[in-house]
Amino acid sequence: MSNPPLALIVGVGDGLSASLARLLHREGYRIALAARNVDKLDALAQATNASVHACDAANADEVDALFAALDSPLSVAVYNPSARVRGALTDLEPAAVHRAIDVTAFGSFLVGQAAARVMLEQGEGTILFTGASAGVKGFARSATFAMGKFAQRGLAESMARELHPHNIHVAWINVDGGIRNPGTTEPADRPDSMLDPDAIAETYLALIRQDRSAWSNEVAVRPWVENF
Repeated sequence: MSNPPLALIVGVGDGLSASLARLLHREGYRIALAARNVDKLDALAQATNASVHACDAANADEVDALFAALDSPLSVAVYNPSARVRGALTDLEPAAVHRAIDVTAFGSFLVGQAAARVMLEQGEGTILFTGASAGVKGFARSATFAMGKFAQRGLAESMARELHPHNIHVAWINVDGGIRNPGTTEPADRPDSMLDPDAIAETYLALIRQDRSAWSNEVAVRPWVENF
């Protein structure tokens, strides 16, 4: 009997990534969780019967090792990591900016490339990138995040144009607003003003299930009170 499809989630924390892992596990996927710090993943891995992989997504050798360790077929790859360096443009430390862009943009390339190689051989698959409003508009004191997310968005669009004709669905999700992660308090006078990670995960699942005659390559999710 063939293995159930595998979903790889890179950059796993206790918010959106955990919601995705739980949802896809319930939907019958085998789950692979990847993060730089895997010590925090024990409970989620047990709850989802997931394999756990230590990986710095901005390191090409570690990404290669991650994909070499995965079983097939790889049905879904989700890239969640990003890094912010806030501050006035003239005060930013170049080394910190370099590292942040490596995580947000270069890591997206490395994981996207590795996933594409596997899925091209299989003849199918889905690659999803977690974006942000910073990939659509640059904000003051947030140049680093804008550079990383604009690059990630461009990568995803290029990949979609190249890979969609090969039956590989690529999409970039603009998470336009704060996420109601564990430990985050939502303003009492603004109910549902933050995105529920379980609700975002449902959007990812809808993308995975989209019929290829009507694939989306970019989707925005935002709270009902968000200005845009």
